[in-house]
Amino acid sequence: MKFGIHAGLWMKSWTDDPAPILKTAADIGFDGVELSLLGVGLDRADDIRAQAEDCGLALTCSTGLGPDADPTSQDPDVRDNAIAVLTEAIEVTARLGSNGLAGVVAAPWGVFDPANKSARAARSAETLSRLDGVLADANVTLGIEALNRFESDLTSTAAEACAIARACGSKHIGVLLDSFHMNIEEKDPPAALRAAGDTLVHYHVSDNDRGQPGSGRYDFPADARALADIEYDSWVVAEMFVMAGHPSSRDLNIWRDIEPDPTVAATETLVYLKEVFGNVG
Repeated sequence: MKFGIHAGLWMKSWTDDPAPILKTAADIGFDGVELSLLGVGLDRADDIRAQAEDCGLALTCSTGLGPDADPTSQDPDVRDNAIAVLTEAIEVTARLGSNGLAGVVAAPWGVFDPANKSARAARSAETLSRLDGVLADANVTLGIEALNRFESDLTSTAAEACAIARACGSKHIGVLLDSFHMNIEEKDPPAALRAAGDTLVHYHVSDNDRGQPGSGRYDFPADARALADIEYDSWVVAEMFVMAGHPSSRDLNIWRDIEPDPTVAATETLVYLKEVFGNVG
């Protein structure tokens, strides 16, 4: 099991210099840092990779799509643009030395069209399946994130995300499941993890308020048992967003400080993750 921390915990904007964040994460003892590619392109990838390597850290990546790059669109030009945008994100991921890219990739964040959900899901799977060769060549795995109902209507549950991933027919495409979203949408999060099985390629943790795992009411030990049952042995990344008053906070609807000190939260989180998930895998 590898333990990571999302750089967004400390970021005031997605274009912030990650260098001090990498050093802090390394000093705490994390195995890696997850970077949002919303602020990272090919022009910055080599420098950031070198910074991470200097700190002894691995990198994982996340990204999201806008309405002009919608894999579910009826417009083939928009779907083609989704392929172009994701292809570049895969290239950036590989240049960073990472083999994992996940996030809001089945449909744009905040786009809702529930009456046409089935057709949109089919178009999403067909579009994403076209990335199979690109992913294979880059040695990158793509994870489709299951989001809560306030962020997406297409992949609100693990089952919906897994169905699209499996319909892609690519061994390089799976799902990202996140305790924050599962807390809202799943009646039984551990059962959702077990049903995902080997489709699960990435796992995010934060407590029910998007803060420090173990500080709220989410049952992480139950998730750890489920991960052991499916022999999951990859990243557990703490994706906490806890600071209000910044551009990135507005993007994530963080209107109050969830934790008083991000670095203290990260330090205590790693201790907790090792205690709860340390024997998984």
